[in-house]
Amino acid sequence: MSTDGLAGAREELRRRQGAGLREDAPGAPAAELALARLGTAFFARRLALLDDAELAGPSLLPGWSRAALVAHVGYNARALTRLVAWAETGVETPMYASPEQRAREIERGASQPPRALRALFAHSEVHLNVAWRDLPSAAWDAEVVTAQGRTVPARETAWMRTREVWVHAVDLANGAGFGDLPPALLDRLAADVVAGWRRRGEAVSLTLRPEDRDAPLVLGDGSGPEVAGAQADLVRWLTGRGARRLTHAGEAPPALPRWL
Repeated sequence: MSTDGLAGAREELRRRQGAGLREDAPGAPAAELALARLGTAFFARRLALLDDAELAGPSLLPGWSRAALVAHVGYNARALTRLVAWAETGVETPMYASPEQRAREIERGASQPPRALRALFAHSEVHLNVAWRDLPSAAWDAEVVTAQGRTVPARETAWMRTREVWVHAVDLANGAGFGDLPPALLDRLAADVVAGWRRRGEAVSLTLRPEDRDAPLVLGDGSGPEVAGAQADLVRWLTGRGARRLTHAGEAPPALPRWL
């Protein structure tokens, strides 16, 4: 874990919350929201370490600059805020009007001056946080539809934001790694990848053997190859960020379906 990892994120979160923190509704998903907010603080610290010129440099996502990534994270917060409004009012407000509209947003955001891009991230995450805090208990179970067409309760927005900010903080490519993520989050990310494959009917037969966990994760009928390594390295591979420090048969680990 880097010296500016989890401890730094917690420090940043305390600074952001301040002394007069308003509480969420009793029915809100407290643990999930806490992890999303901690991840937002983690992303904010990584972003603050980049100077303006570095925003034009490449992220870990092929073809994406850091500026495009920051724009995506900012507009993702706005999209999730629309889902929260849908849950509260019952008025259908999709995350995006279309995939093309989403792509145009990111392209336009990436072209903004660095100061405006940083403001986009800061303002959008505050807006989402306020929407979460104002959402009544009953509305957390109201059904909304994700950009992938899944119908989920509004409480799912906390997890959707969690994976965005933590994983994309690593994608900023300025020192953070999957080893900086909380262990429980790594386990949830692994489960999220597998759940996505199952929903799409992907036929994956594989045994994952995390060296820092008590039990393997067997996918399919268990007849597939075995891949071993630290959970952080396995999750990096599962989420499409490359295979490093993994043990497997053959010259390369097996090809995987996409995550999202």
